[in-house]
This record gives sequence, structure tokens and C-alpha cells, in this order.
Amino acid sequence: MKHVRISSRLVALAVVTLVGAGACTFDPQADGGGGGGPVAAGAAERVTGASGAPGPDQRARPSTAPPKPKVKPTRGTPAPTRPTVKPTRPATRPTTSPSAAGCPQGEHQRAVEAYLARLGGFGRVTVDGRQSAADCAAIKKFQKRYDIRPAHGRAGPTTHDVAKRLATTDTARCRAGSGTTFCIDLTRQTTWVMRNGRVLVKPTVTRTGMPGYRTPAGTFTINYRNVKEWSDPYEVWLPYWQHFTRGMGFHQTTTYLHEKSIGSHGCVNLLPGDAVRFWELGKVGSKVVLVGRRPGT
Repeated sequence: MKHVRISSRLVALAVVTLVGAGACTFDPQADGGGGGGPVAAGAAERVTGASGAPGPDQRARPSTAPPKPKVKPTRGTPAPTRPTVKPTRPATRPTTSPSAAGCPQGEHQRAVEAYLARLGGFGRVTVDGRQSAADCAAIKKFQKRYDIRPAHGRAGPTTHDVAKRLATTDTARCRAGSGTTFCIDLTRQTTWVMRNGRVLVKPTVTRTGMPGYRTPAGTFTINYRNVKEWSDPYEVWLPYWQHFTRGMGFHQTTTYLHEKSIGSHGCVNLLPGDAVRFWELGKVGSKVVLVGRRPGT
């Protein structure tokens, strides 16, 4: 009988030992992935990187510290009272109007407002140096008209430069006389159209000859026109071509007009809409008057 009891104890001890040996974490690849086998607890975390520090978009793992035992109050001892936490109001975030959020204020806000108010035709603006919904709409309209990119309503350097040039153009400098006359202010890089001494088309932007290819000042006459002229030396099409002197003439720009580091080879570059308008108004014999000089040429 003693022998049977000793054998039973030995068998039970062997079973406990085997069960304890299996208390570990298995490699995830062992589940149908092949080449598995038991690994020590925590090894899977090291392989996957889960035990590393959380990334910027990763929530931190909850603490693995064992929970603190709950203390039951004994008889005669009052239960510990939980401290009352007074709810605090969440901090109020400053409200931003949709116009301000979608139309940021630029470093030339007040100056652009003043120039747009002087030019007129772009909507109501308040000259106070603060962006508003009305200012935003007016600046966007101005940027779209003169192809300033992006047209997001911000009074940045390009918008300021274009607005200043247009607002300070003196149309009286062009001695037009009778008939239709195309006028170019080379200094401000603006152009407009006059008829019988009065402004027919308000000043718009242009870009003339770059250094080494200066567009000359003077009075000339359109003597050749072609709706689409091929440039032999530069191998490019010149839409709405109106020639007035020495291979120079009006035509639609083939590059971004407001890239001031480059220029034409003497021609008067126009925005697409302006090129069409000038073409409709011009004819062989129309007068062209250029005054001033492009800076740097």
C-alpha cells in the first residue's frame, strides 16, 4: 500500500513539472506559420517592437504594474471617503471666423487694401490693416484678374507689387492723340489702351524685355498682325501677335508673367485675356507709345 502511495506522489509531481514547463508565450509564427516553438514570455514583444517607446501617433501602453489591493474597512472604522473633484470648465479656444481661416492675412494687408480701394472695381475693402470677409473676397478677385498664384486672398509680396504698380500708373504720360493707342509704362511694367485721348482699357500688367533685350521707349505703329505667329529664333508660338518694331510686338505670355527674374526678348507679354482684348482693339496702323525704362535693363 505504501508503495502505491509513493508512486502516486511521483506521478503527480511529474505532471506539475510538465505543466509548468509549458507556461510560456509561443512564437506567433508557430500557428500555421512553420518553424515555431516556445519562446520566453516577453520575446514576442521584442520581435514586434511592441515593447519600444510609443511613436508620435501611437497611444502609450497601460502600465503593467500589479493592481493595488483593495483595503476593506474594519468594523468600527469609517470607510475612507473619496475626495470630491470639482469639475473645471474646459479652456475656451479662441474662435476663428471662416473668412480669416480660409483667407490668411498677409504682411502687406493695409497697403494692398489702400491700393485696391484706389483702383476700385474689386469690391468693398476697409483700409485698416485687418483681414475681413469683404477684404478677402476683394483680394481674391484681384489675384484672379491678374493671374497671381495662388489666389488665396493673402496680401503677399506679389499681390502688393502688382497692386502698387497698377495704382501708381499715370495714364497721362502716354501722349495718345486721336484714334486707338496702346500705351506701355516700361518702368512700372503696365500697359493700357486709349482712344481719342481717353482711357479705354484700364492699366493691366505686362512684362517686357529682360537685360540684354531691352524694349525701347518711343512711338511706333502696328505694321503686322497674326493670330498665331511662329518665332523662328526661339521656336515657340506667339498667340495674338501684333508687331510694332524690330521683331518686337504684343503677344500672349508663354510663361508665368509674374516671374520677374526672366523676361521677354523685347516683346510686350500679356495675360491671355488681355492679349485677346488687345487683339480685338488693334489693327495695322494702330499707334504704340512706350515710356520709361524697365528697371535693370
